[in-house]
Amino acid sequence: MTVHMPMHQFRPPAVRFHGRWTRAAAMLAASWAALLLLFRRDTADLAAIYWTNTTFGHCLFVAPVIGWLVWQRRRELALVRPEGWWPALLLVAAGGFGWLLGDAAGVALLRHLGLVMMLQGAAVSVLGLNVARALLFPLGYMLFLVPFGDFFEPPLQQLTIAMVMPLLHLFGVPASVDGVLITTSNGYFEVAEACSGSKFLIAMIAYGVLVANVCYRTWPRRAAFLAMALVVPVIANGVRAFGTIYAAWWTSVEQATGMDHIVYGWFFFAFVMAAVLAIGWRWFDRDPDAPWFDPAALQAPVPGRADRILTALGALLIASLFLSWSSAIAARTTPLGPPVELPQIAGWRRQPAAPDWSPNFPAADRFLQARYVDRAGRTVDVAVALYAQQHEGKELVGFGIGAIRQNDRWVRVADVAPVADGHAIRMVGPERVERRTVSWYRVGGTLTGSDNRVKIETLKTKLLGGDQSAAAVLISAEQGANGDAGATIQDFLEALGPVEALADELTGAR
Repeated sequence: MTVHMPMHQFRPPAVRFHGRWTRAAAMLAASWAALLLLFRRDTADLAAIYWTNTTFGHCLFVAPVIGWLVWQRRRELALVRPEGWWPALLLVAAGGFGWLLGDAAGVALLRHLGLVMMLQGAAVSVLGLNVARALLFPLGYMLFLVPFGDFFEPPLQQLTIAMVMPLLHLFGVPASVDGVLITTSNGYFEVAEACSGSKFLIAMIAYGVLVANVCYRTWPRRAAFLAMALVVPVIANGVRAFGTIYAAWWTSVEQATGMDHIVYGWFFFAFVMAAVLAIGWRWFDRDPDAPWFDPAALQAPVPGRADRILTALGALLIASLFLSWSSAIAARTTPLGPPVELPQIAGWRRQPAAPDWSPNFPAADRFLQARYVDRAGRTVDVAVALYAQQHEGKELVGFGIGAIRQNDRWVRVADVAPVADGHAIRMVGPERVERRTVSWYRVGGTLTGSDNRVKIETLKTKLLGGDQSAAAVLISAEQGANGDAGATIQDFLEALGPVEALADELTGAR
């Protein structure tokens, strides 16, 4: 017997979303649009980072990936009922408070994380707990919209050097290392932040988490793949750095570094991604056609249900409260005292600032710099940056702010022992001129050399009240010109007196 059936019966049924889902999706889109508009400064900041900062260029692909993840779950998702859930407003409040802390302390990471958490909280409050459980991974993957990972750079720099130096010696290249500078017979190379491999490691974290979820079902295999996805790019970057220096030793620094930028920018990451995927391919254990979740398990009523319109409006109201709190803090500013000059120091003659070095404080309300010379001819450069208040784009500490600016001709070689609680570094400039520079920061009555402490004290003065003025004091001396730079700075400090007294005098603090 032959049975004939229409071809449409062999096709899977079309996904049909009822009107409730259409209204819920529209409400969520409107809530997200309103939040992004309320926090448009941070939205624009994120867009600029994605587009201009190569370290976080992978974030451009996160939103499309989230859309794809939701699309993959569409058949099961259509069977789950969306409904408002007011407890998720606590997540919105947590995100808003995190944003406020980041805004007050000048920590962009907290602001961006807070905004993403508010978007996540709005989604759960509008769609409900059952839908949130169905979309747990896509919602969690939104965290990769937050640019993070700069803290990987210093340890990865040292790890890269630790891999490169034995390889150079193994292949007969005479090389020595001083901090982040590797010197060979025909040049020296800086293992800079961009060469640490951090940008690829950060992107590989997002890539590894995605593959672990999509291609693996069991947690041990997911963990093993993610570990491998982190180790392989670190090793590959060390090999790449070695190859660049080795090629320069055989050819020239210009040829090797020029080719390195091409390889590093166009082929390296693609090769590492393909290699990681190829290694893990054999152990893929998830059926591509397997359902992402069981819709039948997500049908039970959940306590805390509420009207979607009310939860959406509640999310916007909560976010607006933290935005208003931030505006109130910004209004409590104290003007600086009358303009003053750097003081005369006994035993040291003040002169105009020299052009060979100047720190970078582009948004300071006032900037003072001068050179001091003692009777023995020793020179010290002093720079002071004064702020009436700190806010986004006007921070005392941050990337490219301080003793060395971004893409500067001066290179930080290494940190050295603190001087009178100040952060001290060795830096090398043109013609291998070496300097020692010490930085102090005065915020909220505290003198510190720590960037993190500056953020904490800034946060305290803004949230708890107090004088929001701040100052940076930098003292720098050239090594070897007229003796040891460290000794020269110590002698100058003895003549200057307490650094905090100088900062308070120049800001007009009482």
